[in-house]
Amino acid sequence: MTTPPKRPLTLRDVSDACGVSEMTVSRVLRKRGDVSDATRDRVLAAAKALGYVPNQIAGSLASQRVNLVAVVIPSLGNMVFPEVLNGINQVLEDTPLQPVVGVTDYLPEKEERVLYEMLSWRPSGVIIAGLEHSEATRAMLRNAGIPVVEIMDTDGKPIDAMVGISHRRAGREMAQAILREGYERIGFMGTKMPLDHRARKRFEGFTEGLAKAGVEIEDRAFYSGGSALAKGREMTQEMLERSPDLDFLYYSNDMIGAGGLLHLIDRGIDIPGQIGLAGFNNVELLQGLPRQLATMDACRNEIGQAAARIILNQTVPEPDPDLQTQVTLTPTLSLGDTLRRRRRG
Repeated sequence: MTTPPKRPLTLRDVSDACGVSEMTVSRVLRKRGDVSDATRDRVLAAAKALGYVPNQIAGSLASQRVNLVAVVIPSLGNMVFPEVLNGINQVLEDTPLQPVVGVTDYLPEKEERVLYEMLSWRPSGVIIAGLEHSEATRAMLRNAGIPVVEIMDTDGKPIDAMVGISHRRAGREMAQAILREGYERIGFMGTKMPLDHRARKRFEGFTEGLAKAGVEIEDRAFYSGGSALAKGREMTQEMLERSPDLDFLYYSNDMIGAGGLLHLIDRGIDIPGQIGLAGFNNVELLQGLPRQLATMDACRNEIGQAAARIILNQTVPEPDPDLQTQVTLTPTLSLGDTLRRRRRG
């Protein structure tokens, strides 16, 4: 892990950057007192560029830190991130640190607002999903002066520490597994692709893996909403009406994959003989389906635990210098009942 700044940014840093007094900076940021519009705009622009966040507990605590860990995630609407939170809680449960969660709905501007508010209470660390952030968010994270762990993804350069899996590799490995079983006419369905960078990277790795074997995706569909069984049913029906010769359907997550599975079962289609299917995330909730969906485990609980250990290690009087802070976990591919296994003779 890179060495955090020796101190967080102060009013003086903003004052020096925009050429006004610290008192004026304080008035602008705390929305008190009369300040001209031009000065206010100059101060706010300088603060945003620096990543400065006002201290909501200034003067109230000698340490200027509270025993909170800010956890910033995109969604609580499925089983993916609750399992990450469970891993974080397992590590921090018997420590003074308490995780506090903010949800961004995959929106970069909301991520800025959530992080800004959480940092203003001077937490002891930040765990934040993904490696892609706005410049304002990256500035806040770089200058927070506390441990920062970016989670879920390792395909990129972290600001500080990172824990996750390579989604591009996950996509490539799924492509290789599908091709090994003899499937050639493949369709892809994904949700939140414009905003879910990890789903996008899996798709890129998947198409790359197919391309190396001279195979191209024959149909694709993207949906900007959330993951749901009903949406998976709908997307699958529409795709097969467009492209009835497809013999494999790859979904960006298990929830829409399960919807597709239920649609095919209702239609009496032979799975995996006529059409194979696979999803991603290995959601335990779906293990009661009539067929076990082929999928890949995203190591969610392990990611939460590893991230929490990194934060905890940096808050103790004598941190372990050997604790790894760049952690890439290896997901496990499960063929389930929907990815045809060739007979080995």
